[in-house]
Amino acid sequence: MPVPAPATLELLQGVPVYSGEIQKELVTPTGAAIVRKLAAEFGAIPPMKTETIGYGAGTRDFPDHSNVLRLVVGESLESELVQAGRGDALASEEVVVLEANLDDLNPQIIGYTTERLLAEGALDVFTTAVQMKKGRPGTLVTVLSKVEEESKLRDILFHESSTLGVRRRREQRRVLARRHESVATPWGAVRIKFGSVNGMEFQSTPEYEDCREIAAAKNVPLKTVMQEAMRLYLDKKNG
Repeated sequence: MPVPAPATLELLQGVPVYSGEIQKELVTPTGAAIVRKLAAEFGAIPPMKTETIGYGAGTRDFPDHSNVLRLVVGESLESELVQAGRGDALASEEVVVLEANLDDLNPQIIGYTTERLLAEGALDVFTTAVQMKKGRPGTLVTVLSKVEEESKLRDILFHESSTLGVRRRREQRRVLARRHESVATPWGAVRIKFGSVNGMEFQSTPEYEDCREIAAAKNVPLKTVMQEAMRLYLDKKNG
């Protein structure tokens, strides 16, 4: 059997792993299943107030390597600050950033590729003008992806563009809590999108697609629809 075992690798898909010098099974399928089920994110110990520390020793003895598992239990400092009213409740999530440099592709195809990536679940896609080797102008395509969507979106970049390689990295992002509320304009209903922290509203904006559909159907300038939707919402909010 290879090490790690096939079941272990299956369970740890999408999780950062590395191989050490010890040619023994250090992670079992059971251990991998527990970690995958309970861990919200992977990386260094977050800022926290430690409450309990525990150690468990394995039965194997490795030269120049302690066979010990350490468990640290505590409360994150962010949670403590939120409870005290001095912090925020921003949700944290891990995302994957995919990037490719293109200097030999029709811009029409880049536009089409961007549309496909968004339609297939990309959180965001944007392009940046860059200067590439031999003085050639090029385009940097950047894709923001959920961890579970990475493979699909990477394959789209390979299939639709001319790139021979896609860079990837994992990052953490903080996001506002989001909700929608509908307002009735003279031309139809428009959803207002909100971003908030601890119930405090930080962002509010009309949904573009709602406003675009109304503008096209009623022959009204898009900016007029958006301005009226926000005015009605603010009037409603302020009583």
